Amino acid sequence: MISKKTIYGLQAAILLAKRYETGPVLITDLAKEGRIPKKFLEAILLELRKSGILNSKKGKGGGYVLAKDAQDITVGDIIRTLEGSFAEIYFEDETKETNEIKMIMKEVRDAMSNILDKTSLADVIERASVGQNVLNYMI
Repeated sequence: MISKKTIYGLQAAILLAKRYETGPVLITDLAKEGRIPKKFLEAILLELRKSGILNSKKGKGGGYVLAKDAQDITVGDIIRTLEGSFAEIYFEDETKETNEIKMIMKEVRDAMSNILDKTSLADVIERASVGQNVLNYMI
């Protein structure tokens, strides 16, 4: 399950991707447009900046901007930054049966990771513009 923090981070990154050519965007504008609590958004954007996904500029004309082109930032990059790695499933009681289930769940995790790592912010925007369900994949 993806946290609210990650959902807000993805929303903000998509908004920044849409405005990539126009320069830095103020936190206030991102918060209002994305309907994201401003204080929460500040912490999220700081994490994304520290990881190299965003850049920030202080002063007049300042704000946040993507550090790279939207085609070069994946949904997987953002989720890993805000959630951590796609963790393995742990069982309280390790048995042969849970190891078999674990193997299947590892395949699911790897497939999901592969999809997220191949889906750039530019892809998300493109799919949304043609009315496709953006992250609705059949596995």
